[in-house]
Amino acid sequence: MTIDIQHLKQWEGKTESCDDLISPNPIAALAATLGNEARMQASAGELPPLWHWMYCLSLAPRQQLDSDGHPVRGGFLPPVPLPRRMWAGGRLTFLRPLRVGEAIERTSRVVNVTAKEGRSGSLVFLLVRHELGNSEGPAIVEEQDIVYRERPSGLAPAAKPAPAPTQSLWEERIHPDEVLLFRYSALTFNGHRIHYSRNYATQEEGYPGLVVHGPLIATLLLDLLARRMPLARVASFSFRAVHPLFDTGDFYLCGSPSEDGRTVELWARDENGLLAMQAQAVLAAASPINP
Repeated sequence: MTIDIQHLKQWEGKTESCDDLISPNPIAALAATLGNEARMQASAGELPPLWHWMYCLSLAPRQQLDSDGHPVRGGFLPPVPLPRRMWAGGRLTFLRPLRVGEAIERTSRVVNVTAKEGRSGSLVFLLVRHELGNSEGPAIVEEQDIVYRERPSGLAPAAKPAPAPTQSLWEERIHPDEVLLFRYSALTFNGHRIHYSRNYATQEEGYPGLVVHGPLIATLLLDLLARRMPLARVASFSFRAVHPLFDTGDFYLCGSPSEDGRTVELWARDENGLLAMQAQAVLAAASPINP
């Protein structure tokens, strides 16, 4: 497919902002969704890392939604003419904690739009930068990598997924059922139909099942860290989606802290041992490690 990249680059520098209030109910709801009772008890304190994704949401009316459930392209994000889109990764810096009851503002900017030809066809990459904070200044600085791609044609050989690391201190099994995916979609107001409409995911986009959200996997990885190192404070976090996960099989959350307790390597693997997501958390200070 021919991509008019110069047209899409007109969106570089485009900004938008939104306000919100960190209310406690979404925190309790996500804690219940993840099955983390400790988080439910702490829902009146600090907002856990990555849980800001439940706030400052894009509230596009139904008549402004595309066939895939996302807002129609060409508003804040450019009108990329490729059918598949995914949140491929990101980098976050946590400058200070946000607390329940605080009023917040998020400012977002399209930093870069690039196109390339890959093994599966045309690709377009977006880099979007967010600053989330309040009257005291920024609290979270985040960069998101968004990728658009063509549907697989079956003509080009698919890239072979990489095997996941085999050594980890922590490992937990996750069963990604429909209720988990539906609840996370609802809490983040994510209308993308690949996460809850099996007919759309399999018949329209050619996936073998419902797709597990990349942000949900990242949130589960940091939740694993929080439960194994409850005193740790995350200073920065980066993650990269490598291979999609589906509700057709269980997957595993894995983690290995460094010996000095300052960094933690995290990853998710599917039931066949293939790497699905790779991540790293840098801690503000060394923290005790629970096996």
